[in-house]
Amino acid sequence: MLNKLKWFATTCLIVGFGGVSAGFFEMIYLQLFGGVLWLIAAAWMRDVPLVVTNGVMTTAGVLGLLYQYFG
Repeated sequence: MLNKLKWFATTCLIVGFGGVSAGFFEMIYLQLFGGVLWLIAAAWMRDVPLVVTNGVMTTAGVLGLLYQYFG
């Protein structure tokens, strides 16, 4: 189960980043979803560096979205 979660999260991140890079800004939601899934997987594995990395990246993405729409 954990391995499938990690691969699904990785796929979401790759497709999301690719879409945003290609100019489809809406794909940032898929990217954020992948980050949250990786955050869950990292917590499940008790991997503190991954929790910090994905927590910071997800927070930065959410803050960027908030700034984009409300800033």
